[in-house]
Amino acid sequence: MARDPGSKIRLAAVGDLHCREDHHGRFRQLVKQVNATADLLVLCGDLTDRGMIEEGKVLAEELSALRVPCAAVLGNHDYEHNQVKEICGELAKVGVHVLDGDHFIFEKVLGVAGVKGFGGGFGNATLQAFGEGQTKAFVQEAVTESLKLEAALSHLDVEKKVVIMHYAPVPDTLEGENIEIRPFLGTSRLSMPIDHYGAEAVFHGHAHHGARNGKTKSGIPVYNVAMPLLAKHTPDQRYVLLEV
Repeated sequence: MARDPGSKIRLAAVGDLHCREDHHGRFRQLVKQVNATADLLVLCGDLTDRGMIEEGKVLAEELSALRVPCAAVLGNHDYEHNQVKEICGELAKVGVHVLDGDHFIFEKVLGVAGVKGFGGGFGNATLQAFGEGQTKAFVQEAVTESLKLEAALSHLDVEKKVVIMHYAPVPDTLEGENIEIRPFLGTSRLSMPIDHYGAEAVFHGHAHHGARNGKTKSGIPVYNVAMPLLAKHTPDQRYVLLEV
């Protein structure tokens, strides 16, 4: 049966699971709660702790009990051992759609656009591509991620859109993090395509000690859903549940 276009979708969002080889059963309660409360689950990066295929297999085993669709992006930890392809392969076996500049459409109503994102700073303090080649390469990575998000959003022709990423697109949700590392936790380059194309909400992780809520310049709500942060504030429900 097709979903009523006007009905709300219950979306569960969490990031920074940092799954390790010895985490068998660690996410059983999370999956059980999501099955009971949500229509869709999105995962916002750092799915594994060291980017090892063995960790990906454990996480896939944990997520195999999901009864709702799942879309995800990777985080910096997932790239540590250059086993991204293998990790994505394990997650695909249990129906997890890993996004990297593309999108997932839920019941023809909600489009999820996803990228990993990158750092680089915010506003007038955004790092520019000047000087050493290493600096230019760092900036280019952020630009590339922004362009990938723009492409994903531009191809979405649905009633509702949400964005998932690992790095933060606004500085608001980094309040509480050490000020010296905030430029490495995200960049406002990521918020530009979001404000241009619009979205119901944005979800990210990465900032374990940041703030839970923020907004883009145009007022689109941004949620920091890093599990270590949620564990401090809502220990009995380590994900954000939002109706969109």
